[in-house]
Amino acid sequence: MAGAHAPRGARLTPACRATARVPPQVIPRRVVPRLADLTDEELCDLWRSAREIAGKVETLHGATASNVAVQDGRAAGQSVPHVHVHILPRASGDFARNDDVYDELEKFDGRPIGPNLVVPADADRKDRSAVQMAEEAVALRELWP
Repeated sequence: MAGAHAPRGARLTPACRATARVPPQVIPRRVVPRLADLTDEELCDLWRSAREIAGKVETLHGATASNVAVQDGRAAGQSVPHVHVHILPRASGDFARNDDVYDELEKFDGRPIGPNLVVPADADRKDRSAVQMAEEAVALRELWP
């Protein structure tokens, strides 16, 4: 899969795109499985892009902070075999105990976080349809000019 073209998302930079998934994601255009596989330029662009998207998503949702997360490799809970950064907007007091957000994410996603995470084999993964990806891209494009 390394080097393959990623599905289209909202254009962010020449090296990155973003999706309107829940939570939003920033994804390098060159598909690679691990952060270490990115060039220095791609890595810098990924994090600059994540910073930009986090700010825009915070504004959209009236949030004051964000969780920015990467699961780098299968043992870290990476559920799809390519680098991507999750952006989760947060607000002060949105959870009684700050770390409760992870329990809620587990309920939402339906997959346990931590040692019980079930990560399907690459051959068993189901791609989203072109229509789903296009809808996500349209929604995210509205976040910036």
